[in-house]
Amino acid sequence: MRLRSLLFVPADRPERFGKAAASGTDAIILDLEDSVAPSRKAFARDAVRAALGEPAGVIRLVRINPLDADDRRDDIAAARGADAIMLPKAAGKATVAALVEAYGPDCPPILPIATEIPAAIFTLGEYAAVSDRLCGLTWGAEDLPAAIGAATSREADGHYTDPYRMVRSLLLFGAHAAGVAAIETVYPAIADLDGLAAYAARGSRDGFTGMMAIHPTQVATINAAFTPDAATVARAEAIVAAFAAAPEAGALQLDGRMIDAPHLRQAQAILARV
Repeated sequence: MRLRSLLFVPADRPERFGKAAASGTDAIILDLEDSVAPSRKAFARDAVRAALGEPAGVIRLVRINPLDADDRRDDIAAARGADAIMLPKAAGKATVAALVEAYGPDCPPILPIATEIPAAIFTLGEYAAVSDRLCGLTWGAEDLPAAIGAATSREADGHYTDPYRMVRSLLLFGAHAAGVAAIETVYPAIADLDGLAAYAARGSRDGFTGMMAIHPTQVATINAAFTPDAATVARAEAIVAAFAAAPEAGALQLDGRMIDAPHLRQAQAILARV
């Protein structure tokens, strides 16, 4: 499942589903949670159910409401037929297991939002135990500060404060420890494409493999950031070829620089993404 870009769409706005799917995004997230008012939830579920009954040329996730919500069973019923389910307020393997139990053995892959409540931070190493149920891990920087009474998660210049930089890092390592996609959180300034490009580039540099979007105009920038460029691919191919030509070597020189096993693993990962 290729997940460079994942575009949120309010589930009560079915007129936007087609435009979102045609945006170039790898996946759309039909959102039954935060973007839908309580009075519109039933309508949104009907819209999701109808959309999932039709073919689409894009991966479709459904973000359900938290599992402790009164109407969780209605959300799960509406999400049948989705390619994956986004699980908010996740707190480790127990939350994943609870969703699988509620959905049934045919539960599709799950994308937990794994940092929205304080207790969740201490469970980020658990997801390796349920990695076969996951298509990735992602995080958010909005619910957590609200949960602990923090004024904000960001400095005046837009960068995260220290607690949320730590949370982002732990999520990144938790995803890679589980062997699943590490999905960067959203960039909220829709019109700031230069800022988005810098933010997405930092995510790719740090080891994230994709990113969520909140508007179709963000998709192309995100896809570019998480698609290895031609020079990167060529370098990776050269590293793999060098080790293939010298299978007994532990370290080699390539273009005057030493390469060894970590460089080979990195090169193979790049080519797998391509």
